[in-house]
Amino acid sequence: MIANRGDMRRPVCIVDDDASVREAVGSLLRSAGLTVETFGSAREFLASPRRDAPSCLVLDVELPGQSGLDLQQELIKGNVRVPIIFLTGRGDIPMSVRAIRAGALDFLTKPVDVDQLLGAIEKGIAQDHGALQSGGVIGTSQSWRDVLAQAAKVAPTETTTLLSGESGTGKEVVAHLIHRGSRRAEGPFVALNCAALPEALLESELFGYEKGAFTGAVSARAGRLEQAAGGTLFLDEVGEMSPGVQAKVLRVLQEREFQRLGGTRMLKADVRVIAATNRDLKVAMTQGAFREDLYYRLHVFAIHLPPLRERREDILPLLEHFVQELGPVVIERPAAGISREARAHFLAYAWPGNVRELRNAVERALILCEGGLINPEHLPWHAEAGESTPPPAPPSAPGAAEPALGVFPAHGVDLEAIERTLIEGALKQAGWNKSRAATLLGLSRGKLYTRMERFGLS
Repeated sequence: MIANRGDMRRPVCIVDDDASVREAVGSLLRSAGLTVETFGSAREFLASPRRDAPSCLVLDVELPGQSGLDLQQELIKGNVRVPIIFLTGRGDIPMSVRAIRAGALDFLTKPVDVDQLLGAIEKGIAQDHGALQSGGVIGTSQSWRDVLAQAAKVAPTETTTLLSGESGTGKEVVAHLIHRGSRRAEGPFVALNCAALPEALLESELFGYEKGAFTGAVSARAGRLEQAAGGTLFLDEVGEMSPGVQAKVLRVLQEREFQRLGGTRMLKADVRVIAATNRDLKVAMTQGAFREDLYYRLHVFAIHLPPLRERREDILPLLEHFVQELGPVVIERPAAGISREARAHFLAYAWPGNVRELRNAVERALILCEGGLINPEHLPWHAEAGESTPPPAPPSAPGAAEPALGVFPAHGVDLEAIERTLIEGALKQAGWNKSRAATLLGLSRGKLYTRMERFGLS
């Protein structure tokens, strides 16, 4: 049944404290052409060398120490997305409901039906594979599709890639996407934030050190370059590197070799490098803060990620996604929904913190709405109205006022123009599917038709 998916590079993981179950299910899946890894406990699974998430997780509910349901919650909190199929020795309806609501793909009882299990795993792998095509990222705007298209083109190569864009635009998400589409997908993805560490510590973290290299180096330690061998090294905020570290990174890219601190042995750098920055490196070069030769070594294939304010048609899909993703984690149930007024506020806000800020705003709103409807009073800028500038309104028709929500110009606002803009935006995002557009706007289909006729959009 699953033989045609035997080329999937990431394994199906089985976590069960019963060795006979692990052996039986493992043999079944291997005979179906899948790569399988087995673990006797949640702790053993979590302690295994972390690479990418498995393509599917077959998980026993009752495990020693940490239960399967607890492991599911830990993965969710860690933003690890993996299709999960639960196995249990006893049918417990409340337990199964809890698992499914938290995102489990299926909940099967032992002894498990072979065809049912294979069917569930096939569905899980298909779901996971589909998510990998876009890296699990959300967005329909042309600028975001361009980013994904460029990532897909460079992924199968070994080319060094530079991701640029404001903080919170999703550079690490795109880096993961490139890694997963590469020939190194089975290898580790190792990230290092170059802005988070002082020069001496950054150097030791990146290159590792030998025993006695400095005070406190009581034993040798491999750095991120060695940890990433066979995989991808992601250097985040690369523009914050000191000149000394820049020179050593340049050698790695040129010669593909390095030394640990305090060492004399040359080690091979078997890594694909993806770098990211929220700085303008060309400006940094003119200021003498970034090496020109390193810039051109990193800039072999550059991808710029646009800020969220430049792809507003992605705001509502991201909003819906975060509500569904975070609801079961934050309040242990989905929210009732998002009011039309709140949607308008989300669309109107400038999002200086980009997608990361949007996610945080949704998490806060979920806590405050307590499972009910998300309304404007649940949004962060309402709480901070006395301390910060209110969000700008959506773009209006030419010549119309563009007031901030809650701040109105003396000559008044053009509500008709603002409403027309919102309706046009929803229709474009929905591909002129009127039912979908009505859902995005929080309107009935009939009310949408009425407004479309009024604005000459039918």
